[in-house]
Amino acid sequence: MPKAYYESSREPLESGFRVTYVTAPGGYHPAHWHEEVEILFHLNGDSDITIEKKKYHLQPKHMIVIDSRQVHSTFTHDPTSMFICIHISRQYMEKYLPDLELYQFRCTPEDVNDENFQEYLDTCLLFQKLARVYFRTPVTLAMETEGYVLQIFARIILYFSHPQGTVPASADQMTAERIRNVITYVAAHYQESVRVQDVADLLGFSKEYFCRFFKKAMGMSFLRYLNEVRAAHVYQDLETTNLSVAEIMEQNGFTNQKLFNRIFKEIYGCTPLSVKTGNPSAAAEP
Repeated sequence: MPKAYYESSREPLESGFRVTYVTAPGGYHPAHWHEEVEILFHLNGDSDITIEKKKYHLQPKHMIVIDSRQVHSTFTHDPTSMFICIHISRQYMEKYLPDLELYQFRCTPEDVNDENFQEYLDTCLLFQKLARVYFRTPVTLAMETEGYVLQIFARIILYFSHPQGTVPASADQMTAERIRNVITYVAAHYQESVRVQDVADLLGFSKEYFCRFFKKAMGMSFLRYLNEVRAAHVYQDLETTNLSVAEIMEQNGFTNQKLFNRIFKEIYGCTPLSVKTGNPSAAAEP
């Protein structure tokens, strides 16, 4: 069964990779990061993928690569979108390419040109073959899945990788590391009462300086980001649990009903109750 999209798990990949067939509700899915390389391929619908504050439009039957530790978020334009999400452990893949740590991966719509278009197209076709195997569910599913994942990643290494240092950094490395620390903290504590001062202390900043720093780096206030993370978890719980809307709201860190309803409607374009009853309206971009 396809899974909901938003996740912030940092569990190690024992097999070296994870393939997830995802259904994403229309709307915004908050910024997060992970150690693995992530490859997204749209089966249907389209979305905007923001990587390190730069937005890319991803159309159906196209892919995008998000390198390890890059902060990224997603806005899906359709009420229900489906895509394949592959997470690949750099450490595991070093058994095939020992100096893999020296490579950066970059494959966005802007990076596809006349020179590499055929290689990009061939890689997207591998994703379509992978999807057909999944929906047939043969006894050889695990074997064929691993074969396709290795082929996909091999092509990305050959045609969409660069030695470290040859790709200009998209943001100051210290700023990026601090933002990742904040995202990690929120992922661990979003269900609790989070004080801005506590997060500022984590970085050694004053409260006022932290608020300015986060707004400049992320384009939104820290409290807005915190509430977007909470709302994303609420959406998943509304679809996957039998708890009431009030219970789900409270267990995900919201204490103000009015604020919760406003934030949820802004992000997903529908009410929590409509999601609970299985009839969410089309999402509106926040």
